[in-house]
Amino acid sequence: MKIAIFPAAGGLGGATLSHLLHTAKVDPSSVVLVSRSPDKLDKEANSGAITRKGDFDDPDSLKGAFEGVDALNLISYPSFQHEHRVKVAKAAIDAAISQGVKHVFYSSLAFAREGEPTYKPHVMLAHLDTEAYLESLVSPTFSYTIIRQGLYTESYPIYTANFNLKEAQASADKELKIRIPHDGRGPGIPWAKRDELGEATANLIAEYDRDPNSFAFINKLIFFTGTKTHSLNDTAAIFSKTVEKNVRIESQSVEDYVVRIGVVPKSDSVELNRRWATAFEAIRHGEASTVTSHLKDYLGREPEGIEVTYRKMLQG
Repeated sequence: MKIAIFPAAGGLGGATLSHLLHTAKVDPSSVVLVSRSPDKLDKEANSGAITRKGDFDDPDSLKGAFEGVDALNLISYPSFQHEHRVKVAKAAIDAAISQGVKHVFYSSLAFAREGEPTYKPHVMLAHLDTEAYLESLVSPTFSYTIIRQGLYTESYPIYTANFNLKEAQASADKELKIRIPHDGRGPGIPWAKRDELGEATANLIAEYDRDPNSFAFINKLIFFTGTKTHSLNDTAAIFSKTVEKNVRIESQSVEDYVVRIGVVPKSDSVELNRRWATAFEAIRHGEASTVTSHLKDYLGREPEGIEVTYRKMLQG
């Protein structure tokens, strides 16, 4: 069958693609890479993969983008918005089904426990709506798998007021404070390395490719997470060990948090910061704390510990 990844040039999509070709050993000629900049995928095209243009923000570009494709790995629109993110996801799903796609692997986010969440952070709203839309489309000719991808180990700056390991190591200060609207206590987060999430996703897709009829996650949800949770205090302690300085969480009010420029990377918007602050309330409710063995199972090994990942990031 033919397998498509859209968008194929981003961080998670790129990792999934690399492992689909090199780890899962899927025939490159059966892989369709849809990207708004297909010229950036020359290396993959030279390996035999098919490249096509497709842009979330240009619905017309999706006409024909999924022709001949049996299964699509749909990765969410790279934005923090809610309504627009849902709108373009639905358009991509509709385009895929109209062109004959039989199964969608939707890369969602592990920021909501299975079942009805007790608290929904802004960042999860579009994912939950897209998941519900996929569920509503199930038919004898269409199915889905929702992959709730664990919070990236590498994404720590957005949960730590833009804390930076390299800057922390270079700082003359011996004690560094991370001021966020959270006291650092659990429930925690089972951080997961992005490349390993891509590898596990590739192996999951390859399993479906080998035998769709016996695939265990038809119309189901799977969590890819680390095998252990770390509270934000635990995470700060690992920062301390990594940079050899005392790093600690200092709780502050949401109002004090949102007016600080730069607490969300690349943002100077109080409103964006306020929407992002809902993530800390969700962490407090345990919405990011789900732990499963699925990442380990689909890697065939223990996931990389966050201590190792942070050390590599500091050295890189």
